[in-house]
Amino acid sequence: MKNKTILITLTFLVLTGCIGISSKGIFGSGVSVAFDPRSLGTQIDDSVMQKNLSARLILRDKSYLLSVNTKVLDGRIFLTGKVESLEEKLLLTKLAWEIKGARSVRNDIKIKEEFNFKRSAKDILITSQLRTAIILNKNIKATNYEIDTYKKKIYVYGIALTSEEKDLVISEAKEILDVDDVIASIILVEDLRIQKE
Repeated sequence: MKNKTILITLTFLVLTGCIGISSKGIFGSGVSVAFDPRSLGTQIDDSVMQKNLSARLILRDKSYLLSVNTKVLDGRIFLTGKVESLEEKLLLTKLAWEIKGARSVRNDIKIKEEFNFKRSAKDILITSQLRTAIILNKNIKATNYEIDTYKKKIYVYGIALTSEEKDLVISEAKEILDVDDVIASIILVEDLRIQKE
């Protein structure tokens, strides 16, 4: 019991931080809160939801810290990564829905298979190519997007300022050699519950 209390306390301390001051947000380090199209209140709500979900996952199984990625955008929860069984995948969906404020849950978690170095290297290359393409494209705000690739399928999460930008991101992804599919979970700024003034 004492060890569990210590673990919960340490997890809480690790997962808490200065939300409004930090430049590290849902999109990673280096992204200023000022460039995020969500309102400050929505950013804080999403950050709290993200930390609550991360804490629940770690308490459930410490291995989820490395094997499962979570993103929260405007109350929408996105899950990616790899787990051992279908039951685990369903359990993680249930945990995500139990987070207060969850508007939707998209579970793109895959069931683990035998490690394939060639496939993993190809997935990393595809992710790098798309990241570079959207950074170099002046019509895309690259900091608003997260990219995961698994078995030559690209998963893109983020917030587009316009529908044209959304189409550009998808188009850039489809142009990459050897991509089998593009699964885009891109929210338009106009679809956000509360927008920045």
